Amino acid sequence: MKKIIFSFLLLSTVLWACKKNELAPFEATDNVYLHYLDKDKKQDTTTISYSFAYNPSLGQDTVWIPVIVTGNKASRSRQFVLSVVDSLTTAVKDLHYEALKPSYTMPADSTTFKIPIIIKNIDEGLAEKSVTLGFRTISGGDFSADLPLPLRTKKVIFSNRLERPSWWMYWQSQLGDYGRLKHQLFLIASGTTELVDMSKPDAYMQIPRTLYYIDSFRIFLKDPATWIAKNPSKGYVLVKKTDGSNEYEFYNEDAPSKRFVMRFFAQVNSYFFIDESGNQIVI
Repeated sequence: MKKIIFSFLLLSTVLWACKKNELAPFEATDNVYLHYLDKDKKQDTTTISYSFAYNPSLGQDTVWIPVIVTGNKASRSRQFVLSVVDSLTTAVKDLHYEALKPSYTMPADSTTFKIPIIIKNIDEGLAEKSVTLGFRTISGGDFSADLPLPLRTKKVIFSNRLERPSWWMYWQSQLGDYGRLKHQLFLIASGTTELVDMSKPDAYMQIPRTLYYIDSFRIFLKDPATWIAKNPSKGYVLVKKTDGSNEYEFYNEDAPSKRFVMRFFAQVNSYFFIDESGNQIVI
């Protein structure tokens, strides 16, 4: 009888333990990561590029970093940490960027947030070089760092000179390989500072306009003299050099120190702009 009672009690204990484990909720710490998507809606791990050359009068600007939570919303605000990655960074704190905060706050009832990173244009050397700032979400506050590094890491490259814009990749078949002098001439001749980013919603609606800008640039490269005649208010001139080289220089009369060279190629009986590597600029 005692044996039966003991067996019954043991079985009851096991069943109670199983029931308790069955009801116990699974608890996992949420993660936060950088929310960049490419044109296929997959995580975009490419480098962000920025240039003060578009707005040289700016002393600083803000790069907004989107972050997202893996879990659900919470009824309270939560803290997370974004940290500079020294091995990915050549920029100098205070000279090129403002120090990041010890932590940032994800508002209550939110799963997304944008962090402002302040980059600076006070180093004259940025006219000749680019610097990089790498950053990563790390464990801290209310969030873990269990996700792969590519999801949590990003890099910004910036300068006071032109950098390859993110949209160039979508139109490289039309524009050809990137070059800074090609980019500068594109800005002068096309009438726009950017082409449509095909990763954006409804980007297809901007394709005709984009093709118009590219075609305008192509016509300019072939015949800059006609473009100058049609756009006198822009202040550009095309002047033959006096050194006997038979080359021409294209420049703005308000900024004569910045000149683009056109060189004659007898093989095709045409003039071409020359890029920073000494090659013809063609599209």
